[in-house]
Amino acid sequence: MFITRILFKKVKAKDIMVQMESLVSGHTFNIIRPRLADKLELIRFDPYIQKESVYKEKKKIRSM
Repeated sequence: MFITRILFKKVKAKDIMVQMESLVSGHTFNIIRPRLADKLELIRFDPYIQKESVYKEKKKIRSM
């Protein structure tokens, strides 16, 4: 093992995958967003109620 491998820091990912959840029906889907951006909140079609609804970021799934 070389000494240079010990000195390097682990690089953080630029993007993360997050789980979005509908406030109306609880329907969820995954989306990728930049790590340094604010939490997402968007309007998208909800297949459970057949209308558009507000989705909020629920939790982080993994780094990309």
